[in-house]
Amino acid sequence: MNRKQRIFHTIRIMLIPSAGKRVAYMKKHKLFGEMGENVHIQGRVLPLHSNLIHIHDDVKIASNVTFLTHDIIHKMLNCKMDTDRFIERVGCIEIMDHVFIGAGSQIMYNVRIGSNVIIAAGSIVTKDIPDNSVYAGVPARYICSFDEYLKKAETYSEHFMDTYGAEALRPGSGVSQELAQKLYADFQKQKAAASQEHAE
Repeated sequence: MNRKQRIFHTIRIMLIPSAGKRVAYMKKHKLFGEMGENVHIQGRVLPLHSNLIHIHDDVKIASNVTFLTHDIIHKMLNCKMDTDRFIERVGCIEIMDHVFIGAGSQIMYNVRIGSNVIIAAGSIVTKDIPDNSVYAGVPARYICSFDEYLKKAETYSEHFMDTYGAEALRPGSGVSQELAQKLYADFQKQKAAASQEHAE
């Protein structure tokens, strides 16, 4: 796709309020190399060379995730060497099934993210991520297995529902004012306890 087409599609995507409808638009216009089923993309900017990005099933991509399918080092080299012999470096990105990519992460080109993977917010992924793993950091490093994270998520969910009620966070309902006040009170208690522990 040329620059004008990319700008047009980016503007259209920005104007679509629902992530589901944005993904439907991207699929309809074949803006990615591949896009599987049950994909959620929170971002509203179409990556450059998006046809080099292959996204499989059940992939959830939070806001402000950057897919770097290229670099422009060639421009600096051509300027320095007063030539035009250096060309843009490009590469593919592939995201396998059942993947979550946290907000603000960056995914470099020539990277494959395996199945059953969680990438924490703010991570920079510079190399392949194996199946069944959780990665975080700059650059992204192994944190734990997917199964270990699953157990932590189950424990958190059970504790949250026991503490605040099973209906406290229904999908699509947001955080009620009452729940927000309870969470903030507990947050303050945790911080005060941590402060006291640090002082001792």
